Amino acid sequence: MSMPLNSVIAKVTDRIRQRSAKTRAAYLARIRAAGEEGPARASLDCGNIAHAFAASDAADKQVQLEKTWPNIGIVTAYNDMLSAHQPLGTYPDKIKTYLREVGAVGQVAGGVPAMCDGVTQGRDGMELSLFSRDVIAMATAVALSHDTFDGVICLGVCDKIVPGLVMGALSFGHLPILFLPAGPMRSGIPNPEKARIRQLYAEGKVGRDQLLVAESASYHSPGTCTFYGTANSNQMLMEIMGLHVPGSAFENPGTPLREALIRATAHRAAAITKQKGGFRPIGEAIDERAIVNAIIGLHATGGSTNHTLHIPAIARAAGIIIDWQDFADLADVTPLLCKVYPNGPADVNHFHAAGGLAFLIRELLGAGLLHGDVLTLGADDLAGFAKEPGLEGKDIVWREPPEESGDLDIVRPASNPLSKDGGLRVVSGNLGRGVIKVSAVKPEHRVVEAPAIVFHSQNALIEAFKAGALDKDFIAVVRFQGPKAIGMPELHKLTPPLGVLQDRGFKVALVTDGRMSGASGKVPAAIHVCPEAEAQGPIAKVRDGDIIRLDSDAGILQAKVEADEWAARDLAQHDLTASHSGMGRELFSGFRALVSEAEAGAVAIPNLAGEGEG
Repeated sequence: MSMPLNSVIAKVTDRIRQRSAKTRAAYLARIRAAGEEGPARASLDCGNIAHAFAASDAADKQVQLEKTWPNIGIVTAYNDMLSAHQPLGTYPDKIKTYLREVGAVGQVAGGVPAMCDGVTQGRDGMELSLFSRDVIAMATAVALSHDTFDGVICLGVCDKIVPGLVMGALSFGHLPILFLPAGPMRSGIPNPEKARIRQLYAEGKVGRDQLLVAESASYHSPGTCTFYGTANSNQMLMEIMGLHVPGSAFENPGTPLREALIRATAHRAAAITKQKGGFRPIGEAIDERAIVNAIIGLHATGGSTNHTLHIPAIARAAGIIIDWQDFADLADVTPLLCKVYPNGPADVNHFHAAGGLAFLIRELLGAGLLHGDVLTLGADDLAGFAKEPGLEGKDIVWREPPEESGDLDIVRPASNPLSKDGGLRVVSGNLGRGVIKVSAVKPEHRVVEAPAIVFHSQNALIEAFKAGALDKDFIAVVRFQGPKAIGMPELHKLTPPLGVLQDRGFKVALVTDGRMSGASGKVPAAIHVCPEAEAQGPIAKVRDGDIIRLDSDAGILQAKVEADEWAARDLAQHDLTASHSGMGRELFSGFRALVSEAEAGAVAIPNLAGEGEG
């Protein structure tokens, strides 16, 4: 029997609703006005229609001209370089075939860019990564701006792609819009072995040839990388927000069930259009309750820190304003139920086999930790996502998940959690405000007080490590890495050297206004610190030798400097000219100028960056 909704969750939801009353009302008024116009093609002139359907085959052209069959737009992030997106190349033709089975047609509306943080880690291109999310949102809007669609299927998987697709989709919130991924690659070498080789390489104990062998054995085939980083956290969010056909997240590419899920998504996309009578617009579905469910899912699974940026950005696209205090308050009442790498040795395939998202959602619903009354697009209600798909012939049947976890080291019931609260916390003090992921950090490392060593790039820290200058207790302050400075790149290459130093017995931690990615690991890292150094944030006041206290248990991020001295200190300056050109970075000067702070989602689209709130 399900418990009533947790009182803290209800309180936070109501707080968000009140805070967002003006912006949410304006958003709903806009999309409802768009929806009242009826099927888009009804208002198109003959010339518009002729252009829109000129390349369709005769049968599709006829039903589109008659305006009786719904026309489903397909927005795709396909490219054949990214393993997660390579399988999407065959999806549009399959979707069109499956749409015809239920009296609908489809067209590829457009494509969006999809870059890989794994390829660009530590390189100049990484400085475009976060901004690519907003480019994807705008590209999605361009794709749908032809206004000829009755519903949409978005094809995408990885880090910035899914949040960008959702943000763009919400600009067309009067339409029903589903999301469809390709699933994770099959498991390669165990994640702890991959981490071990990386650390040995950082220490100079193995060469690049051995490192490449290990990396290639880990990232080895089509599909999403199997660790629980941002890409797979995206897929959890799409399920718990009701935007997938249930079970779409973690089925491997190329299986009969994956094929059936493509078919089921096409059928469902047609069914929820106005023409078919099951109308469910995405803008009505993504409300305050759905956003709260997303945050709870993030906490319960120990998901990516990047979503402390992406969920606020998605929320703002729907007229909803959230902040990190909402994350913190929800973390206090959300138990950690999953242990998936980097929080443990298992990958998402192991998680899926042990019970997966259907088990997790059933547990959270039963414990009163999710809003079960949300509008969902991929199933009739959120309880539909507490079932898992199976096959009878070529058709999907929906089954109850296992009563008990297949492995308590990977996923647990709400009555027996891994931790009583979520894996993400907010830290604040005279250095500003940031977030820290503690689900992978051992309790004895969660409080560090040590002298600061200041760096203005991750390469500078790596060089100091190689020179043997960091064999001591310290907190690395890596600043001028925020969105206004250089686009807020991930600093994931810092994990191996800092991990080596921690293993040597030193007390180490990281404080930065940059990102540390969904693969944040065992070293405590206060990230996304805002205001950032480039925005005259207090992190720019830190000097080498200042004692810094990072206490993730108490939520403290403090420079232990006398208040008068701290107030009188000048802010450090840093020449960023070299990071503002080359590799396309010169094209994003406007984004750097407009971008909001991290807590507001680091959004560079003006009307989503905090204007008009109240």
